[in-house]
Amino acid sequence: MICVSLAEKDPAKCLEILEKVEMAEIRIDLSGYKDEDISRIFSIRKKMIATCRPGKFTPEETVNKLKLAIESGATYVDLEYEAADDYRAVMIEYAHKHQCDVIISYHNYELTPELNELEKIMEGCFKKGADVAKIATMVNVNRDNSKLMSLYKAPGRLVTIGMGDLGKISRIVAPFLGAEFTYASLTDDRATAPGQINYARLNQYILDIQEI
Repeated sequence: MICVSLAEKDPAKCLEILEKVEMAEIRIDLSGYKDEDISRIFSIRKKMIATCRPGKFTPEETVNKLKLAIESGATYVDLEYEAADDYRAVMIEYAHKHQCDVIISYHNYELTPELNELEKIMEGCFKKGADVAKIATMVNVNRDNSKLMSLYKAPGRLVTIGMGDLGKISRIVAPFLGAEFTYASLTDDRATAPGQINYARLNQYILDIQEI
């Protein structure tokens, strides 16, 4: 399954896009949605991830917006690996109360750690309460992709993503290795992370592989 990461600022356009994709991540922090927009978007019958990275809103606003997304129907909520324990505990309890799965996500925008460290991070995600562990790291050499992909040998629901141009292959093969889903951008100029492939192209790549 392909999850399209959306930072569309116009809620009406966001709803139009959601009609055309099977799954989406709504970047509440990048869109800046008001509460009524969040409620409207997450109440439609669509698999969606509620994500609100630190920095855009106050901690209290972030909690309230994510809770609103969860109670409105979010399928997943994404919480940062580095998040404070008390914040994470509150959000996990609230998510599970509303049948929403929790993604604990680790990001490294500079490099891909060695495999033993990646394995510890993955285990840490689950220890912190993840239903799904997400690891996204910058791929600087092809060997980094091998490290990320080898994580799929372990049990548990997982998404590992290589960022940057060299990491694109990880986004293509992830569904065939057991990933919960893989991420894409809507178009080339609307990526929310380095190396995202646009939805139409990624979908075609996956279809082509399935036909081999």
